Amino acid sequence: ALYGAATLSGLLCIGGIGGLASQTTARLGAVSGQTGVALGVASTLGHLSPSAGTTASIAGLMAAGGAAGHYIGHRVEPTSLPQTVAAFHSLVGFAASSAAIGDYLNCATPAELDKVHLASIYLANVIGSVTTTGSLVAFGKLDGRLDSAPMKHPARDQINVGLGTATLGAGAVFMGGPEIGTGLAALGGSLTTSGILGWHMTASIGGADMPVVITVLNSYSGWALCAEGFMLDMPILTTVGALIGCSGAALTKIMCDAMNRDIMSVILGGYGTKNSGKGEAIKFEGESTTTTVEDTVSLLAESQSVIIVPGYGLAVAKGQYPLKDMVETLIAAGKKVRFAIHPVAGRMPGQLNVLLAEAGVDYSIVEELEEINDDFDETDVALVIGANDTVNSAAEDDPNSEIAGMPVLRVWNAKQVIVMKRSLAAGYAGVDNPVFLKDNTDMLLGDAKDTCEKLASGVKIALGK
Repeated sequence: ALYGAATLSGLLCIGGIGGLASQTTARLGAVSGQTGVALGVASTLGHLSPSAGTTASIAGLMAAGGAAGHYIGHRVEPTSLPQTVAAFHSLVGFAASSAAIGDYLNCATPAELDKVHLASIYLANVIGSVTTTGSLVAFGKLDGRLDSAPMKHPARDQINVGLGTATLGAGAVFMGGPEIGTGLAALGGSLTTSGILGWHMTASIGGADMPVVITVLNSYSGWALCAEGFMLDMPILTTVGALIGCSGAALTKIMCDAMNRDIMSVILGGYGTKNSGKGEAIKFEGESTTTTVEDTVSLLAESQSVIIVPGYGLAVAKGQYPLKDMVETLIAAGKKVRFAIHPVAGRMPGQLNVLLAEAGVDYSIVEELEEINDDFDETDVALVIGANDTVNSAAEDDPNSEIAGMPVLRVWNAKQVIVMKRSLAAGYAGVDNPVFLKDNTDMLLGDAKDTCEKLASGVKIALGK
């Protein structure tokens, strides 16, 4: 019965991920995933057959955790999703390491454990520790509590090698099946060194690479869960852990491809892309021109095709609702309006998709980079709202740029580009954007929400809606 429930639970979780691939089936996917997890919890409790006292304790802890999750979930703003995800990943890692140590302590004769069980305890302990500290650093960077700049210690690589070697050495001692005192010392040693390693490696990664770090930590948490499954002989943990680990790894590859980064370079704190040269980046010269809300309204009213490129600035300003109103007015007037989403827009994968979905934007007009990039040539207006690095032409024009070779949205090919930003500052990657200086680009400076509200009302008046 346990294995049957585990199989069904795993299938429901897989179905949940499949459902989340489309907005039309997202709710069904969420229900499928939640049902799978609930079935897994229920089957586990049935398998354990706990006493009344233990059942009450488990129910109390689950209720407390559920209440905390419900409270946090309702308070978190869309802009805070990345750091929230990172914080939750740290809890998964902490649970894995705690369960590993607890399982080892609960063994009557630890020295007689088989190698598979020992390896599972060790891996759950180490991966959980790396995930915990790495996620906490990622949370600090994303939440502004820590400096987003990478920690550039001159002996960075040597420190990583030393910590990694110490972790493996402790693992070798533990795998020898020693008495409990030596085993605990080895387990504690690997917990400490891997935790420091997770902290140091994540601290050495710059803020611009945090979207990739989020997906890597997501994968780590899955593999920690998978190791727990082997350790506790719980197929449901192994199945769901492998699902999370593989999906996180696949998403990491997608993110790295979207940034033209090498995954090892990201994890080890490198910078630049696979195509970045060793020379000095081009110093783009010129002055940007500014425009007004009134002129932008006239431009939008006269255009026939508009592509909107949202970025993190839109999420920060919470301007998605007035933006949706403006888009509906333009579409009602017969204009062709679409959104272009870059794979690494925002601070985590899919953040801008969630933002637009929250505002009720029709998902049929939201397109990915590969689908829409060739259409800018035939577009009257490209409206960039709070995006910078994802529309930076230096990625294609400057072989020495830190973002050289990174796929970007070619907004500069539109007849007219309007860039809405608070200021002319560089983006998260710290690279100047020459698109701001092009002849067909005008800057509309100010708060995105306030500007979108003015544009929405102005367009309605201009089009007589």
